[in-house]
Formats: sequence, structure tokens, C-alpha cells
Amino acid sequence: MRLTIKPLISSLILSLTAGLSTAAAASESANQTLEISAETFDCIRDMTPVRGFYVDNLMGDLDATLAVANSPDGGVYPPGSVVQLVPGEVMVKHPEGFSRATRDWEFFELDVSPAGSSIRNRGFVDVVNRFGGNCFACHVQAKPQWDMICETNHGCEPIPLTRDILLLLQKTDPRCDENPTLTAEETGKLKALQQSLQGGT
Repeated sequence: MRLTIKPLISSLILSLTAGLSTAAAASESANQTLEISAETFDCIRDMTPVRGFYVDNLMGDLDATLAVANSPDGGVYPPGSVVQLVPGEVMVKHPEGFSRATRDWEFFELDVSPAGSSIRNRGFVDVVNRFGGNCFACHVQAKPQWDMICETNHGCEPIPLTRDILLLLQKTDPRCDENPTLTAEETGKLKALQQSLQGGT
């Protein structure tokens, strides 16, 4: 009997130890906080492109962020994930439990210039962008498997920017060291967008 009990006890001890290690790791992750300031955000094109938007991870786990971003089935983005479509708006994923209403995403509206970024507005359910849209109200429409990330067919209402305008905003991010020269047509589109943001003046 001793020969069969000893392996059983050893197995139970190993299982308990593994369980405690997993719980400790989860607790450590939950206790981590992200220090986010204006200096956190830089040239959008220094991030990793994914189907027209850009991602990064402030906690160094870019591979995990990319795994979810590239998954055809969606998934939950890991803490530290940064998702950005245009230079002036960005989403950051906090550790689990930070904001249950937004699935731990925090929304930022930025002012960007050659000098860097400044945070115009940040928060969870109350951030409104330059077009008068509430960030949370848009992203909460995404189907659950997409973790509040809006893409075509994710369930969100379309944004008032065309694909070519989005690309134009990305390649003219003033925080980037080198931006391509614009064509006359691109310059005209950018000027029209700026006028619309200023109320047509």
C-alpha cells in the first residue's frame, strides 16, 4: 500500500503547488498597474501594423497582443495592449479588473505635434472624440469575441473616415521623424478634413 500512496501524495503536492503558482501569477498580474503619460505615445508607425491599424504592448508582451489581433476568431487582448487607428486616438488595455464596464480598456484622445503628444482627454465610458462620438459607445457595439475592437463586420457602426483618409492620417503623424511627401490630391484631402474639424472655417 505504501508504494501506491506515496506517488499519490506526491502527485497531490505537485498539483497543489502548481495551483498556488498559477494563483500567485494571476494575483501578481492583477496587482500590476500601467504608468501612462503623454510620453507613452509616439509615432504611430513605430508600432506594429495589423490590417490598417497598429498595435503594441506596454508590458513587453507584443507577441500575445499580435496573437489576438491576428486571430480569425478574436480573443481577449492581454494587459498592456495598445491599439491605435489614427494618431489622435488610442486604446490601452489595463490589467484584469481595472474597469469592468470597458473590459479594462482605457480610451485616450491626443493632441499630436512635432514636439510629441499631449493628452486632451482620457477615461473609460465618457471620452468623446473630435467628431463628437463617445469612444465607449462605439466600441461596446463590437461582438464579444472581438474584445471591443472595431473592424469591418465586428458589429460597430462605421466611422466617418474613409480608408484613404485613415492612411493619410497615419503617414502624416507629426511625431514621426520622416513622413512621405504628399501629392496635391492628398494635401487637398487633408486640408478638407482639417476644415471639417474646425466647423468648415
